[in-house]
Amino acid sequence: MFEIFTKLADWSTYSVLGLTPKTHLAEAVHFFVEDVTKIFFLLVLVIFAIGLFRSMLTPERVRKVVAGRSRAVSYPMAVGLGAVTPFCSCSSVPLFIGFLEAGIPLGVTMAFLIASPMINEVAVVVLAAAVGWKIAVLYVVAGLTVGILGGLAIEFFKLEKWVEEYVWKIRMGETVLQQGATTLKQRVDYAWGQVKEIFGRIWIYVLIGVGIGAALHGFVPQEFFLKYASADNLLAVPSAVLVGIPLYSNATGVIPIVEALLSKGVPIGTVLALMMSVAAISLPEMIILRKVLKPQLIATFIGILFVAFITVGYLFNALLT
Repeated sequence: MFEIFTKLADWSTYSVLGLTPKTHLAEAVHFFVEDVTKIFFLLVLVIFAIGLFRSMLTPERVRKVVAGRSRAVSYPMAVGLGAVTPFCSCSSVPLFIGFLEAGIPLGVTMAFLIASPMINEVAVVVLAAAVGWKIAVLYVVAGLTVGILGGLAIEFFKLEKWVEEYVWKIRMGETVLQQGATTLKQRVDYAWGQVKEIFGRIWIYVLIGVGIGAALHGFVPQEFFLKYASADNLLAVPSAVLVGIPLYSNATGVIPIVEALLSKGVPIGTVLALMMSVAAISLPEMIILRKVLKPQLIATFIGILFVAFITVGYLFNALLT
């Protein structure tokens, strides 16, 4: 299915640019052209398809589905809905307020907010196309588990006191949430609007990610990664998580880096830890959540995810390396 992108990269690299095969520059350019064209194609296709589905699933409906459920049901449901409803960061505050106002526990609410940016259905499809469904499924399973355990940890420590006081007083009716589309034309228009909005927001990060991945693939020798990022290096996983925290990207933008690192022999657990860190602990998301969370809870939230991602990295390295 994706051979056309390989052939396009062959033509662009060797015929148009006239680069010599097997050289560092040729390998980097070939990686860049193939991944950019493939990822952009998949982005448009998948975002449109998911946009049609999402036009029927508003934040208000998500809130009503989760409200009133037992812990055993609400946590899996919250992370599951978070995985298929990755609302933009601007929705984080009204969603957070709406969940709490509906009586949904803080832990369940945080589980939803953890899973939503980390398990992006567009990124999962692109990840599967890049490195295979096995790794994509492992990433989803790990992300869902982190979401549930992270929410349970926040609930266990009873951190409601670190939610801003005004949140407990505000009424859901004062927040504005999107309305669902009802006709086919409205849904198609919404889906194309999602393509323009999401693609327009992340294309630059895809280019940056592919550029970094191309440089790693073409110019950084495999011996470097085997020396500093092998499963035998106990500092490799926490270092990957630390590197990922300040990077502002999303799960889709970091996939080319994941692909390049895996091709160089970096263990799967280390790579997944990096990807989760980039996707789930972004600075803009933390700034937005600061409107409803006190610094103590944000710091605890980051700390829990930091420990969870390191654990995931070590576990997968131990099981799959």
